[in-house]
Amino acid sequence: MNRQTKRLMAKQEKAKGGSGGPPSKGPPTGSRRQPPPSAGGKKKRTSPKQFLKEVRLELRKVQWPTRKELVAYTIVVFVSVVVLTSYVFGLDYLFSKAVLQVFGG
Repeated sequence: MNRQTKRLMAKQEKAKGGSGGPPSKGPPTGSRRQPPPSAGGKKKRTSPKQFLKEVRLELRKVQWPTRKELVAYTIVVFVSVVVLTSYVFGLDYLFSKAVLQVFGG
């Protein structure tokens, strides 16, 4: 049982005139689990135009890397990929040779 459910149960007990103590373990008897109450009822959908406008505003807030940083990050990624690929290839080669030695072939 999570904290939100405990709080909701405590509010329900207070509304019923409960003891005000800690809520009991498990759901109240005879009730079904209900979704949490929503603040404003049904949410209104955003239009595609408004969505794209908000996306553009958020992208303006992003601190984009400079060209020099971008080149440096790209080189780091390529070097990392080459090194890790070589490492995995080397391990694969060694294990395949070891397996062929043990089991013959």
